[in-house]
Amino acid sequence: MIVADTIIVSDLHLGSEVSRAPAALKMLKQASFNRLILLGDIFSDLNFGRLKKEHWQFLGYIRKLSNPRREIEVVWVEGNHDHGLTQVMSHLVGVRVYQEYAWEFEGQRHVAVHGHQFDRFVSRNRVLRGFLAALHLGLQKISFGKKRMIGFLERFDTAWLRLSAKVAHGALLHAKSRSASRVFCGHTHEALSLKSDGIEYYNSGSWTQEIPTYIAIDRQGVRVVEYRVPSEESLDHEVREELEMDFDDLMAG
Repeated sequence: MIVADTIIVSDLHLGSEVSRAPAALKMLKQASFNRLILLGDIFSDLNFGRLKKEHWQFLGYIRKLSNPRREIEVVWVEGNHDHGLTQVMSHLVGVRVYQEYAWEFEGQRHVAVHGHQFDRFVSRNRVLRGFLAALHLGLQKISFGKKRMIGFLERFDTAWLRLSAKVAHGALLHAKSRSASRVFCGHTHEALSLKSDGIEYYNSGSWTQEIPTYIAIDRQGVRVVEYRVPSEESLDHEVREELEMDFDDLMAG
């Protein structure tokens, strides 16, 4: 069980075929934390019709966490795929939405921003970038269990790795301008941690990869945590029952 002050999750891409929403939900149910940051691209696109039942179940649990009686701070930092959903999301799950979120912890200033702001390709070529992102998710879906696709997918991911370096560089400069000692991003789907000029940079990875990742922050520092996805059979009856309740609560709200 993870015990942390802050959990950061990004790039679930709810609505896509490769979203590992059930695993993300199970992780959150097993963790103890004071703050949850949804660091962008929680949705894959604006089409709610693509959301599956397990995607609504995840949103239902977020709504439950945001209840003031829980005393958990839940915030959503908008990503490029979430653009246009700000008002809907805020009303639907009862969380505040930010373009950038900053907080103090253990005497250090932390900044969380999705990261597409440091990707010039996104701002200049939104339509083409959306097509490539959808293609990337599609290739991930095809590659599961089909080794002949792995080589091509790895070559495709090389572009993402180059993007990862650009986002990290931009984020570090941004953190310096904000007098922050730690900066957190998503966007690239590539979990990463590095340090430059005394500033720590972390990327939370995504929940579309075979081994999803998230960030945990506590008094000992920052960890990029790999979550080993349990098999469907490992979800016992009690957990399944709770998932159904979360879904029903959201739809009723």
